[in-house]
Formats: sequence, structure tokens, C-alpha cells
Amino acid sequence: MYFQKMDKKKHDSFHVSEIIYEADAETFDFFFGNKENASQKLGKLVNMGDNNLGYQQIYVVTNEKHQIMGVMVYSAGDKKGTMQELKVLLHNFNILDSLRFLMIELVDSIFLSRLEKDDFYYAIVAVDEHFRGQGIGSFILEEGIKLAREKGCRRAVLDVDIENEGALRLYERFGFKKFKERILSLPGWKKGAFNMEYLL
Repeated sequence: MYFQKMDKKKHDSFHVSEIIYEADAETFDFFFGNKENASQKLGKLVNMGDNNLGYQQIYVVTNEKHQIMGVMVYSAGDKKGTMQELKVLLHNFNILDSLRFLMIELVDSIFLSRLEKDDFYYAIVAVDEHFRGQGIGSFILEEGIKLAREKGCRRAVLDVDIENEGALRLYERFGFKKFKERILSLPGWKKGAFNMEYLL
């Protein structure tokens, strides 16, 4: 397996966006209707760069055949602010799609970790469904920790949906600890995330 910075000329932005979509399919479907539509919009963000899902923030895991097996979207004290995101969205999408992405940001702000300047944040850790069960998630976490140390970060942070028991087990086995639980519940409905950290 190879862990490398995404290269737009070498790595297919649409395939990367499909893997990103799988990390939060329920939310993307709610706002964009289906996988194809959501992946096209995400692919545009990945390809244009200069945003929190831009290719500059992405590492890919590939095999000897150069197939993309997994994706890590990260930030290291350099997460783009809401105004920067809004500027990119309005410049590249219609007003309705821009509002959809802003709504996703708003929902995320309820559940996701509050970050410090010296945090390394795994925004997305996702493995292509055809390559699951091969240790790629662990490989992404290991390589991310190396990158975090190179950047002088003091802790690695990630968020996991309260219902994603498989990912939670993986992160705990790796050494991540829960430091906050953010849950919003209504009668018959519950959504939430565990904020997790790994001290470097």
C-alpha cells in the first residue's frame, strides 16, 4: 500500500469524491438526493481546491495497480474558515447548492470536535467498499499520525458517529480515547458523535 498526497493529474477526483461520499452517505443523500449527484458536487470541491475538501487536504491510499483504496481528508491547524468556504462555494456553485453545503457545515458544527491550533484533524477516513477488511483504515491512521508528528501537532483528533460501532472499535484499538460525546435526540430520532483524541 502507498500513502500519498492527492495529485489531480494522477488521481481521479470523482472516484475520491465517491469514497468521501461513503463516509457520510446519509447526510449527503439528504442534501443532494443520491450518490451520483452528491459525488459530482463533492468531486468539484475536491478538484477546485482551496477548501476543506480540496485536493490539497487529501491523501490517498493506492495499491500496486494505482487503484485508490482509501482516502484521508485532514487539516493541521489550517482549516478553512466559514467565509473562505462561502467564497469558494458561491464562486463555483449555484446559490441552492452553496446553501446545501453551508447547511452541512452547520450540522457538522453541532457534533464535531472543537479544534486547537496544534491539532491534527482526521476530517474523513474512508475506505473504498471493494477494499474493506484489508487493514487500510489502520494504515491511514498510522500514516496520519506520522504526518501529524512531522507537522509538530500535539494531538490527533477525529469524530465518529455514535452508531458506527465498527469505526469506533478500530479507533479505540488504535489508541484513540473519547473526550466528548455530542448527542442531539428527539422522540424516535437520535444523532450524535464521539469526539476522540490521540495524544502525540
